[in-house]
Amino acid sequence: QVQLVESGGGLVQAGGSLRLSCVASTSGRTFGSYAMGWFRQAPGKDREFVVYVIWSSGFTYYADSVKGRFSISSDNAKNTMYLQMDYLKPEDTAVYYCAAGTIATRNTASYDYWGHGTQVTVSS
Repeated sequence: QVQLVESGGGLVQAGGSLRLSCVASTSGRTFGSYAMGWFRQAPGKDREFVVYVIWSSGFTYYADSVKGRFSISSDNAKNTMYLQMDYLKPEDTAVYYCAAGTIATRNTASYDYWGHGTQVTVSS
């Protein structure tokens, strides 16, 4: 079982930066044994893939829309995953969700656990 809590969202001007955090509470398996990712959802839109990571292999995959602007990292001792977002654009405005599961893909259905989300708003 995994409980996920996101934080770090807020209001920022276009071109600015934010760092999101996802703190995971786990049982049965270690933090590093899970595939994890970030998704986002704007009003009236489907939940959209942003990035995933497979900690055991170090493999990461970014959506084309965020490549070169967003980066994922972790502090395993604190069971925390981060999403550093730079050069933010108004189209990045969405609720951002942390997710965890046993298999990492770009599809929301692949993930077993979700946080409640944190709002990111980018003004022009």
